[in-house]
Amino acid sequence: MSLTLEIEDGRWRRTRSLSARLKKAVRAALAEAGADEAADLTVLLTTDKRVQALNRDFRSKDKPTNVLSFPSGGNDYLGDIAMAYGVTAKEAKAEGKTLLDHATHLAVHGVLHLVGYDHVTARQAKVMEPMETRILATLGIADPYETR
Repeated sequence: MSLTLEIEDGRWRRTRSLSARLKKAVRAALAEAGADEAADLTVLLTTDKRVQALNRDFRSKDKPTNVLSFPSGGNDYLGDIAMAYGVTAKEAKAEGKTLLDHATHLAVHGVLHLVGYDHVTARQAKVMEPMETRILATLGIADPYETR
């Protein structure tokens, strides 16, 4: 697996061990999903403004969000994931999580989207969310859905 990490928002650089954690998370998500662990992908760590533009242009939703996934449809290159610093940091604080743990969860979530999982319906969420929980547990991160 080759993970290209692009950091557009310098605030992401203040999160210690982020690159190593994201690589572990991506590998764990690919393994759990039974996906090709040799496939490549890119994670863009950027601003709320950039994610809002992507969300508007590709999903017709003119607002920032925490993470977006753009599957490539190919086998060797899975696609791209974009994460917004401001939204992610705000959510982490509101939920009493570290930014590192929350970003790790979002990376796992994004990878599962790249390989075809979704959570639009309750039936889909019943498959995807337990996968996320299992993956995060292997990384020492608590169940993000436990409080529901």
